[in-house]
Amino acid sequence: MPLAAPYSGALRHRGILRIIGTFLGCLAALVIMIATIRAPVVMMLLCCIWAGVCVWLSSLIRVENSYALGLAGYTALIIVISVDLSAETPMLAPQFAVERCSEIVIGIVSAILADMVFSPRSIKKVIDKEIETLLLEQYRLLQLCVAHGDKEEVDKAWSNLVRRTTTLNGMRNQLNMESSRWQRANRRLKGIHMLSLTLITQAAETFLIQNSRPEYIPPQYRVLLEKNADSLSDLHKHLKNLRRVVSASGSKSTPITLVSWIGAATQYLMLLKGVQTNSSISQQEEALLSKEVEVVRARSAETHHAMINGIRTFVATALGTLFWLYSGWTSGSGCMLMLAVITALAMRAPNPLMMAKDFLYGMTVAIPLGALYFMVIMPATQQSMLLLCIAIGTLAFVAGIFIQRRQIGTLGAFVGTLNILVLDNPMSFSVDAFLDNALGQVIGCFVALMVILIIRDNSRARTGRTLLNRFMYAAVSALTTNQARRKENHLPALYQQLFLLLNLFPGDIDKYRLALTLIIGHQRLRNAEIPVNADLSAFHKQLRYTADRVIASRSDEKRRYYYQKLLREFDTYQEKLHQYQAPLSVTEPVQRLADMLKKYQNTLINI
Repeated sequence: MPLAAPYSGALRHRGILRIIGTFLGCLAALVIMIATIRAPVVMMLLCCIWAGVCVWLSSLIRVENSYALGLAGYTALIIVISVDLSAETPMLAPQFAVERCSEIVIGIVSAILADMVFSPRSIKKVIDKEIETLLLEQYRLLQLCVAHGDKEEVDKAWSNLVRRTTTLNGMRNQLNMESSRWQRANRRLKGIHMLSLTLITQAAETFLIQNSRPEYIPPQYRVLLEKNADSLSDLHKHLKNLRRVVSASGSKSTPITLVSWIGAATQYLMLLKGVQTNSSISQQEEALLSKEVEVVRARSAETHHAMINGIRTFVATALGTLFWLYSGWTSGSGCMLMLAVITALAMRAPNPLMMAKDFLYGMTVAIPLGALYFMVIMPATQQSMLLLCIAIGTLAFVAGIFIQRRQIGTLGAFVGTLNILVLDNPMSFSVDAFLDNALGQVIGCFVALMVILIIRDNSRARTGRTLLNRFMYAAVSALTTNQARRKENHLPALYQQLFLLLNLFPGDIDKYRLALTLIIGHQRLRNAEIPVNADLSAFHKQLRYTADRVIASRSDEKRRYYYQKLLREFDTYQEKLHQYQAPLSVTEPVQRLADMLKKYQNTLINI
């Protein structure tokens, strides 16, 4: 597998999170110790609770920021364990906290300097190429949808575009970390992210409408869209021709999804040029970038998963603490250290079990590797600081290569080796202490693995149902005449949750189709010209309330009751729309949404 050099800025962001997490952990350790120093069991259990709460909260926030909270959880345990072992001198707690913060800050400053020297590669060129390729792929998706070709091919195309759009947004965050000079490009990339999601939605809706109305796309547009675009200049010409035909035919006689797609692609091209040049933002761009009043953020759908993560961390560390305090086991500190690190870091990983196995496999390698360093290399290099640095640096260099290749066991081997060496000045080479520490860490890895295996995480199905119900609620809540609510932009949050659904259920194309259809329904109803009157407004509130009850219901019986009630209310609502002579642009998407809810009610209630 070829390796790519890391981009500039990643280590800096990670380093800042590490400093924040360390300071939070040190502060929590001092508060806990001051309050409970006379009750060691209570003190240690409070630290375990703190670690569990930190892991629980870290599972509810963005992955890239969760590292700080995970680190804060096990930092408190490290400080309390260190003070407890230091000849029972609790007055040294502030000193340990200061030393811990100091060593972290020194390490992070060193990492940032290394980042500036060895990772100067900017991600800007990759972004410039990606935004061009992404727009060409959007055009190919539109061609597939207009041609109304094979469903599987269309599904593959749009799901690939969802992933690439999400990846592009991650690149934008990376670019923003590099330097403040990319602020203008960052704003434009935010707009491109939104436009890319809009293009996917409009193309998919074009395909969906043709299921019931094959004549939806006029022949002249079909002919124009049969021409391929192999470069950005070709696409620019095609868009010009499409805009010319729309102007000649009139936007009212042109399919609304096609008009929206052409407009979004034109805006995309305008922002694309600005990203590549990083020039000043023009008036047209400023009007476009400030158009959306409020972008609604997605609430976490993994609340049950987060609770399981917190319980796992608390149980693992609490069991280790109680056994350590009861037995007086000399290896208890190393065991507790590995328990805290693995449960804090592994739980937020996509596959916690694999992360725990990584540490366990790595520790089996760390024992002989650490013994080689502890008994041979380090005693031989004690008289030369240069040789010692070269020896440790070689270990870090080789480990870094294998970690970059995602070789299982490498991360655990590197961390375990450094932990069992216990660097000090001056060094004391006690083989008994080395073996004791190594044994404790291996047992800690094993206990963490057992806790993950025993406390099962069965939240996958629940999370999937919550996500689908939120898509349903978003579509229902778009039925409103309140202008403030209609201006709220839910699209980025909906696609963020769709991306999570793609990761939770890889290969389950039916769930993706359902979710995408509900997103399309939300976007269409958000812009629909719903008649404004008190009767419909009151009914919109009733629909939202019933849909919310479907999500909030704990039991299957209540959920089914409210879902059936929602279906009946939709029938009544469609009668009201006909009564108030609502246009086809309103009745058609409402009918499509009601049919979807009836067709997939078992999926939405019992995933």
